[in-house]
Amino acid sequence: MKMNSAQIERTLEQFEGEVVPEDNPVLPQLKRIFGDHTYFLDQSGLNIVEPGEADHKDVRVGVVVNIADWADTGSRTLAPHDPEKTGVVVRF
Repeated sequence: MKMNSAQIERTLEQFEGEVVPEDNPVLPQLKRIFGDHTYFLDQSGLNIVEPGEADHKDVRVGVVVNIADWADTGSRTLAPHDPEKTGVVVRF
């Protein structure tokens, strides 16, 4: 899911991570491998947000999905894997 600035802001209020900036040289490779998303890095690795089902109050939500783990202790190399839901749900 490609997010607008308001959605990114709301996500970062509810999820401890940082956005991979649009000018990051690795972004074209991420888009080629995983698609056009807003990417977030956290202590566990690389994440995206997928649309979830609206909650009981019809509030739009997104589910944080981990797509790559840190492969080293220095958090410099990512190891991609099948998408795994993290259990974190953000409300937009």
